[in-house]
Amino acid sequence: MAAIKPRHLARRLALQALFEIDVVDHQPGVVLHERLIQEDPPLSQDAAAFARELVYGVTHRRPQIDTLIAHFAPEWPVDQIAIIDRNILRMALWEIGLTTTPIKVAINEAVELAKEFGSDASPRFVNGVLGAATRDQAELSAAFAHPLPAS
Repeated sequence: MAAIKPRHLARRLALQALFEIDVVDHQPGVVLHERLIQEDPPLSQDAAAFARELVYGVTHRRPQIDTLIAHFAPEWPVDQIAIIDRNILRMALWEIGLTTTPIKVAINEAVELAKEFGSDASPRFVNGVLGAATRDQAELSAAFAHPLPAS
């Protein structure tokens, strides 16, 4: 059995943190700190930094990302999408739109997380929404083209 890659472990931890933030509205920094100190074995420094980047990136751009989800999954109001699926989509769209992660890698990782944490229908749903989003690359790029106002 192959060892789980550090970036997958970081995505898994980030997903768990985003789930908690979404459900109980805890502060991202507190949730991340607790998750990172409880992780056994601990994430490498690079993986921990990537997990932080994912969580802060998604929480900072959440309204923008949720607008994308609503556009690419119009039959599903964002607040009615299963919490785990919603956060997998948020992470993947953020990663596709704002990092150098190859699109196929981001989608594959999202589908794997959906298999691991979601329902039986989650992998297909996540793949479908992300497939639609990446087919409209111009809209996806435009959604992330503008910097957010300073807070």
